[in-house]
Amino acid sequence: MTPLALYCKSYSTDLRRVVRLAESIRQFNTELLPFYVSASRAELPLFREHLQGLVSALISDEDILAASPRLDPQHVAGMPGSRSQQVVKSEFWRLGLSESYLCLDSDAVFIRPFSAANFLAPDGIPYTVLDEAHDLLEDALRQKRGRVVDAFQREADLMQGLFGRAGRRYSFGPFPLVWHRAVWESLDKHYLHPRGISLADAIEQAPIESRWYGEALLSYQAIPLRPCQALFKVYHYAWQYDQDKRRGLGPQHLALFYCGIIFQSAWERDMDWPSEGGSWLSRIGRRLRRSLGRI
Repeated sequence: MTPLALYCKSYSTDLRRVVRLAESIRQFNTELLPFYVSASRAELPLFREHLQGLVSALISDEDILAASPRLDPQHVAGMPGSRSQQVVKSEFWRLGLSESYLCLDSDAVFIRPFSAANFLAPDGIPYTVLDEAHDLLEDALRQKRGRVVDAFQREADLMQGLFGRAGRRYSFGPFPLVWHRAVWESLDKHYLHPRGISLADAIEQAPIESRWYGEALLSYQAIPLRPCQALFKVYHYAWQYDQDKRRGLGPQHLALFYCGIIFQSAWERDMDWPSEGGSWLSRIGRRLRRSLGRI
């Protein structure tokens, strides 16, 4: 079992994005860390065609779910995609491919050379992204987007209540995140199994997989906490990216602090496979909102 792997759960709609990610990994992966991509069994042939030579292995989502003893695959299949993908990503550890894995989204791209030392402390314990998201929340207030602050507080309060943890509201993101198998195992042993529920049930109750991992780490301490700031520069909203462009802040500057960048797919719809979805009217509307910084 390798100490660290890279993993991305993807969909055919994100094919161009995951190819871009894979090409950036090939360019900057100095230690040749293994890179796995999963997709539904029906979509694997498409990924094989376009990712040949770019990944260590392609895995079906169904095989990941089958490795979990209490998951009902039909239950997961019936969940909205935004939730079922959280279950798949969070159960990847059960395949026994690595002790820890960097869980990447398809819209990520590396911008500089990286190695395991960027994600694991010298003792092999993964760094855990943990702060109070003040930068994002302050920026949201400046943009008069109070709903961003409200959502953060609501999600944090929900999860802290489930674990009975009082105190400060933490953010356990943004993605990508390094997850250790022992933390997911402790969640299963100490929280899910005693309640007779699966991870799919937990995600339906609170669909925030990063918080399930983070609160489990704080509660059960399966590994030591090695806190760090965000591993990638994440543009949650187009107006954040526009601000940096106006300031002349580009990848060459961000590489001083981050291994990569994430551009939200909601405002990169021209990257959709095989083409941007929606009617011509909806596409024009998206481009207009994008130009006005409202996405």
